[in-house]
Amino acid sequence: MNESRDEHADAAADIEAVELANTAFYEAMERGDLDELTGLWLPGDDLTVSCVHPGWPVLTGRGEVLRSYALIMANTEYIQFFLTDVGVSMTGDTALVTCTENILSGGPAEEGSSLGPLVGQLVVATNVFRRTPDGWKLWSHHGSPVLAETGEEEDEESAS
Repeated sequence: MNESRDEHADAAADIEAVELANTAFYEAMERGDLDELTGLWLPGDDLTVSCVHPGWPVLTGRGEVLRSYALIMANTEYIQFFLTDVGVSMTGDTALVTCTENILSGGPAEEGSSLGPLVGQLVVATNVFRRTPDGWKLWSHHGSPVLAETGEEEDEESAS
């Protein structure tokens, strides 16, 4: 009975650690902290990490993935993530996090303004983490835009 309780406590601790790693990923993006973000990805040039930003092709390899974040951070004046629908699944040393990224971002400020126009975006994301001796590290990130429903289908149905 104690063994089962210990396994449950270990699993709960793992899930909490993965949730913290996932939150740290988004917080590093919000702060524009590339050094912090770099430390959250699996280390080493021999490991294949991957990333798909909304509307981008698949990026593979640590260098290419981190360069993409440097580019995004350099061209994003402001970004804030509100995560909803967060789910964590685990098997062994791999964890899968799914979530909805409710994003508020701003581009470069116009003359005489402190912040550019704010834009809202909805993205569904999958983040895959691997357990390492240094904690849970990001192995893959995939974000896909959520296309807005137009309501035209409902209008057509009600007209029939």
